[in-house]
Amino acid sequence: MKISSFYPVILTEKVAVTADFYTKHFGFEVVFEADWYVSLKMPNEVTPFELAILNASHPTIPSKFQSNVNGLILNFEVDDVDAEYERLIHGSKLPLELDIRSEEFGQRHFITSDPSGVLIDIITIIPPTNEYSDQYVEEIWTQENNRV
Repeated sequence: MKISSFYPVILTEKVAVTADFYTKHFGFEVVFEADWYVSLKMPNEVTPFELAILNASHPTIPSKFQSNVNGLILNFEVDDVDAEYERLIHGSKLPLELDIRSEEFGQRHFITSDPSGVLIDIITIIPPTNEYSDQYVEEIWTQENNRV
């Protein structure tokens, strides 16, 4: 199978509010908009990131799955998690679900959430401790502890 695109679709009754959240706070742009579905794309020089918001009760969703999203985390890797923490939590007053911290497994991050209850983990990769560095399958660190 050759996949030409891959993106998550958030099922929610709050289609417009959720789409607005991602355009306002994360730089996504609307590429298609209806009252029941919004397709978003974040322009990127290498890979355009996509996200869609779909009304959970839309008839294209099998009836037994017509419920709001639950148990989803979107990970956004960024260059400077501390700057994003200031911008999103202190500046925009987004909900803080997990305060900023550095993890031994190689992440500095915090978690916020969108209007539909999706968790958003904002991450900067940092060097893992020796205990965790051996668990990585591929070499991702140079001798200067920079990600490659």
